Amino acid sequence: MAEPVRSGVAAWVWNHVPTRDSFERNRWLRPVAHLVLAPALWRFTRRSVPRGVALGLVIGTLLPIAHMPLAALLSLPLKANVPVAVGTTLLNNPVTVPILWVAAYRIGRWVLRLDATVPGRPIIHGVEANAGWMHWLMVEVGPATMIGLLIIAAALGVAGYAASAIGWRVWIARKWRNRHVTKHN
Repeated sequence: MAEPVRSGVAAWVWNHVPTRDSFERNRWLRPVAHLVLAPALWRFTRRSVPRGVALGLVIGTLLPIAHMPLAALLSLPLKANVPVAVGTTLLNNPVTVPILWVAAYRIGRWVLRLDATVPGRPIIHGVEANAGWMHWLMVEVGPATMIGLLIIAAALGVAGYAASAIGWRVWIARKWRNRHVTKHN
């Protein structure tokens, strides 16, 4: 069978994507190749796909950089589908990150009650007013954003797991129904 002709970006990607054999031959990966290349991590099953979706969404939400390698690495002990986990980290991209971080900041402010009127002198107002933007960043924005990101990551992980598990069941039910209809016609 002839191999399809590829040009441009598709050819470059096809020529540079590592293969199973290249993983097995790599001297650095050889000690862990049996873990990385376990077939269960690369198959699309009803258990591994939702795990991969949840893992990818959580890692993609929490980490602005290096999220793909970490998702692939964490897929091993969690028995999540590696391609799905790595693919869903793409939630973290230049278009969605500002929106995600603004939402995380607002959620964090609401959870930490940074807007609330607190009797007495709260810590945030006890510090000198001229401390500047670094104080604002470390005392108000940082903690609020981190709390918000944790909440969003947990919510996205649970929602992604549930949606992919339900989607998997619907897809399988449809396949069975079509098979049954085809068989009896």
